[in-house]
Amino acid sequence: MLQEQRINSRGEKYVIGPTGAPLTLSDLPPAATERWVIRRKAEVVAAVRGGLLSLEEACERYRLTSEEFAGWQKSIERHGLAGLRTTRLQQYR
Repeated sequence: MLQEQRINSRGEKYVIGPTGAPLTLSDLPPAATERWVIRRKAEVVAAVRGGLLSLEEACERYRLTSEEFAGWQKSIERHGLAGLRTTRLQQYR
């Protein structure tokens, strides 16, 4: 399920993020992110789906495996943002 890329008034590509707000590359979590809250995971998934980052770029930038990213994506597709909660992981399996 890919999103359409759009261009804002500053000429930056953006997609609609998990909160409904525009999401540009500069809005993504920092590359050194260690604490992955639901919103940050969802932003990275939205960026890949929308073509702001390729899967390879996202995995390299955030030191993720493709399996870890696929797990985030599958959780969102099946359960929405709540599926990304680590404390509820067992309920969603």
